[in-house]
Amino acid sequence: MCPTRTLLGTTASCRQEPWSRMARTLLKRTVSGRTLSLGSSGCRRVGPSTGWRIMATAVIILRPLRRGAAWVGKRLLSEAGGLRRGWWRQAQVFGKLTLFRRGLALSAVSYLGYEAYNSISHSAVVHASVKVEEIIEQADYLYGSGETEKLYQLLTQHKNSEDAEILWRLARASRDLAQLSSTSAEEKKQLVYEALEYAKKALEKNESSFAVHKWYAICISDVGDYEGIKTKIANAYVIKEHFQKAIELNPKDATSIHLMGIWCYSFAEMPWYQSKIAAMLFATPPTSTYEEALRYFHKAEEADPNFYSKNLLLLGKTYLKLNNKKMALLWLTKTRDYPAHTEEDKQVQKEALELLNSI
Repeated sequence: MCPTRTLLGTTASCRQEPWSRMARTLLKRTVSGRTLSLGSSGCRRVGPSTGWRIMATAVIILRPLRRGAAWVGKRLLSEAGGLRRGWWRQAQVFGKLTLFRRGLALSAVSYLGYEAYNSISHSAVVHASVKVEEIIEQADYLYGSGETEKLYQLLTQHKNSEDAEILWRLARASRDLAQLSSTSAEEKKQLVYEALEYAKKALEKNESSFAVHKWYAICISDVGDYEGIKTKIANAYVIKEHFQKAIELNPKDATSIHLMGIWCYSFAEMPWYQSKIAAMLFATPPTSTYEEALRYFHKAEEADPNFYSKNLLLLGKTYLKLNNKKMALLWLTKTRDYPAHTEEDKQVQKEALELLNSI
């Protein structure tokens, strides 16, 4: 303890303790040519008006902080007025100011850290989005070029993706690869089941994508070829539901409309024994007519003329089922003359030519 004289001239004592750097800076100021200093060994005597000058100095120092912490500024200024009561009070005020400023600094650091985290997270999302767009662009180019194997190789690198747009394209690529004549029977089966898993995952990620519903239905239908007619018929309503959902989400997608036509065509020509199986599985088994199938095939052509060689072929085949040879010849001839870009196109042309020769 060291005896000294307070600003009011009475005797008191102040503890010898280290002062924070900020307190030393604040209390060592030149005010109207006079210096007030406070050190670890004690305090120098100052004039009676110095307390008010210290208060004025505190006002100046706290002014930038008032906008964000007005009530704290008022509290500090109020206590600064009590400097006349003793040096211990003075130290308390500036100690609180120090704590306040340290708290403000920590808050600022926390805020900056939060902002940095947000910026990094946003950048990561943007970067991921750009990468997905690039993959999709490359995939669509390869698909349009008929590069089935390259497309599959590209997309399998991203089979663990969480993006539905990549996943349904991977399901399509897997199925297309399975359709190639160069693919073995064992590989084809593996690819068909693989395609269904990708389509299922895509549906889990996004139920609002028409393409996801379309390819999920296609893949379920393909798997039915390996699990027997009973399973295929049992999945009929599920397949129809997803085709209809795809059309609902995108009424201008010719492929979805075409596939709904195939569904109708398949049940219109269902053999009697399959009809009996369907009757055993469902109270009201799925049924359709050639007329209904024809409407869907025409609707698909209206949405996108000449978009698919098989739609032309099925128009011709459906007219044959309805005994309209004139219209059948028209559409089968269009099928034969369709530019063959894929292996499927070549197979479709071959079938169309055989039907033309048989009429």
